[in-house]
Amino acid sequence: MKVQIPARTECVLPPHAPGMRIGLFGGTFDPPHQAHLAASLLALKRLKLNRVWWLVTPGNPLKNTSGLGPLKQRVAAARALTDHPRIDVTGIEAVIKTRYTYNTVKWLLARCPRVQFVWIMGADNLRSFHRWQRWRGIAKLVPFVVVDRLGPSLYAAASPAGQAFARARIAEPEAASLPYRKPPAWTFLHGLKSPLSSTALRALRKHQGSSGRTRGKKKSKSGKNRA
Repeated sequence: MKVQIPARTECVLPPHAPGMRIGLFGGTFDPPHQAHLAASLLALKRLKLNRVWWLVTPGNPLKNTSGLGPLKQRVAAARALTDHPRIDVTGIEAVIKTRYTYNTVKWLLARCPRVQFVWIMGADNLRSFHRWQRWRGIAKLVPFVVVDRLGPSLYAAASPAGQAFARARIAEPEAASLPYRKPPAWTFLHGLKSPLSSTALRALRKHQGSSGRTRGKKKSKSGKNRA
């Protein structure tokens, strides 16, 4: 896959300082939606984070990226949606030339010493976490928080990753301590029940585009007959 290189404004590492508690929320964000924003705000509040960074990836290794929108466009859409003083959006992964979370987190830990990072994921991602490259290594680099999702939450904790790190799970009332915990450590945040997903929105967008082209062809054909 050809790496999408973002413009300078998309590749800047967001503000940080030693001691800050920062949530890392990775994804293609194609498109970004209100559930992404709600998950970020929930993590900000419950984990008492200073900031959340949206890491807009050049491409998800586990998904078909043939129809993926340009990185610059996805970063712009994510910034337009968030418009929040404590949420930063960056395409830094394209700059460090990786699509893998393990590499990204390791790079950030080396570049941002003494920052308390926490990886944020939806319950649907916990279900497939064991398919991520070096997933056990990721969990040993940073604590992670799993945000409730409608449907996937019912089975997430019983997933291979959920079972593998069952002993590292902390009680939800102790969530604010997660950024300071030595990994592996994680918790589950309840309270967000949104059916929205980028996959569903992409499918809808594709369907609407296909329907529009079909209607256009019919009108063209009808117009030709009338002429």
